[in-house]
Amino acid sequence: MLKIIYVDVAGAEHVAEVSEGTSVMRAAKDNGIDGIDADCGGVCACATCHVYVDDAWYPKVGAPSADEEDMLDCVNDRGETSRLSCQIEMRPELDGLIVRLPESQR
Repeated sequence: MLKIIYVDVAGAEHVAEVSEGTSVMRAAKDNGIDGIDADCGGVCACATCHVYVDDAWYPKVGAPSADEEDMLDCVNDRGETSRLSCQIEMRPELDGLIVRLPESQR
């Protein structure tokens, strides 16, 4: 099992343990993590699963695709490490990944 740490706007950490291949969005939904609505169900057609990847983890996660960039352009509070959690698939090198939830999705 791989671990994802979600940090909410108050700074509280919520940990989810997931299988390889699970998206960060699906892990949040399956584990009752508030702040990730995922209105489109994970097909990169909305931005309601926006997260900030922790600075230390961003190089391992990587940059968004062109399609994801288009969706992120719709986010008012986009940051340098913004990603759509539906587009981050868990793999062994991401074990312990930290993502922060934006204020706008509170």
